[in-house]
Amino acid sequence: MLSALVMGAMLVLTACGGGGSAKGGDKDPGGKDGSGKVENAASQAVVTISPKDGADAVATMGALKVTAAKGKLTTVTVQDDKGTKIEGKIAADGASWQPLQHLAGATKYKVHAVAEDADGRESAKDTTFTTLVPKNTFIGHYTPEDGSTVGVGMPVSINFTRGITDPAAVEKAITVTAEPSVPVEGHWFGNDRLDFRPEKYWAAGTKVTVKLNLDGVEGRPGVYGKQAKSFSFTIGRSQVSTVDASAKTMKVVRDGKEIKNIPITAGAPSTTTYNGQMVISEKYKVTRMNGATVGFGGEYDIKDVPHAMRLSTSGTFVHGNYWASAGTFGSANVSHGCIGLRDVRGAYDKNTPSAWFYNNSIIGDVVIVKNSKDKQIAPDNGLNGWNMSWSEWTA
Repeated sequence: MLSALVMGAMLVLTACGGGGSAKGGDKDPGGKDGSGKVENAASQAVVTISPKDGADAVATMGALKVTAAKGKLTTVTVQDDKGTKIEGKIAADGASWQPLQHLAGATKYKVHAVAEDADGRESAKDTTFTTLVPKNTFIGHYTPEDGSTVGVGMPVSINFTRGITDPAAVEKAITVTAEPSVPVEGHWFGNDRLDFRPEKYWAAGTKVTVKLNLDGVEGRPGVYGKQAKSFSFTIGRSQVSTVDASAKTMKVVRDGKEIKNIPITAGAPSTTTYNGQMVISEKYKVTRMNGATVGFGGEYDIKDVPHAMRLSTSGTFVHGNYWASAGTFGSANVSHGCIGLRDVRGAYDKNTPSAWFYNNSIIGDVVIVKNSKDKQIAPDNGLNGWNMSWSEWTA
């Protein structure tokens, strides 16, 4: 009986303990699976983030980089304390990640990166850093105003407070989109002005949105943008008026139909009016015009010019004229380069041609001058980039 009990115990031990054979299980005493791989081993992937954790005064452009060795990046997120994320892209080979935009100045960022090794094991790394506080900054003064309704010729025009030496970086940080969609391109006039427009005049009813993501952009060495804002405007009805300086008339076309033909007086033979496409940029019911401010010395100083609408920076206006006789309009060119319409002193009469045109025009409307014995207006003299071909504009 004792012999039988001992034998039974040995059988139980053999069945449960595996004896001298490992065929009954899938693990060996060393903790390896059947393929020889060690379970619970650390990932071989190594994530490196630059700048280092806790760094401050970090450059807003070119300093942020994430790489992986012995593995591939699978996730990289970068965001500031407000949760705003920085867009970026993982390289096709998974070895690196680069931001697709610059960072903002004086901002704390958190970086979370995950890489995976050849066996699918993940390794993660988290860091924080703070960008530099710019000592010198610039902003862009823009037109048109947020929420405004403007004419079909209105460009987006941005004038920077400092001369820009890295225009590509600045332009990349500005987006202009239209609904309905149409390609919109930027063009630099000098180093401090950037305008955007489509190939042809905007379609009536278009909504345009502009995003200025300039905060942190190094526009020139040591000088950083500090704007991060959006604005939008709407294109109203289409109105294009054509002045024929020879015929001394102005035809007003709205939404493709002529609605008015107004007799005018243009520039006199010695002070002719520019030819070309011009955009109304300002409106004044009454304003002062002094010849000394535009190179005409003391030839005139009229303190109450009615219904004035600016067409150029150099002083070209379409405006009311109460000092010339009624018979002048449509028969003689007598101005100092402006386009004059019959009016009354004080701008009180709503029935004059000038009052009608003023009340039926908005900022951004187009006025085209032709058949004047003068040159074409320079595209940067006012909001008049339409005088450049599309190939010139996009070059």
